[in-house]
Amino acid sequence: MKRILLYSVIIALVACNEKQMTHTETAKIVAESFYNNDTATLEKHTTTESYAILSSLQDLFAEDKNSEINFEVIEDTIDGDVAWVRYSTSFEEKPSVFKLVKEDGQWKVTEQKPREKVAF
Repeated sequence: MKRILLYSVIIALVACNEKQMTHTETAKIVAESFYNNDTATLEKHTTTESYAILSSLQDLFAEDKNSEINFEVIEDTIDGDVAWVRYSTSFEEKPSVFKLVKEDGQWKVTEQKPREKVAF
């Protein structure tokens, strides 16, 4: 009986150990995986629609994996389950914006609809 309880506690601790990333951490991971051509990571942190768009563009913008991306958050905001992150990288002249939504408790980059206003 004690073994069952011990195993249950260990399984619960391991299951809860997965880190909940912030919206800005997710944005950084998506930018890095996009430029480093890491499709598995990109798919994990984007919605289905965004992954389809980003993966089709990935080959045009892929950089050397040893290149420094220099991801920097300029500003960010959260409104419920939607977040916006304005960021810059060493590969872009102008800052870009990611829209993120929460899916199953995790932040994921999603597509910005045409003419959709950015929250800042």
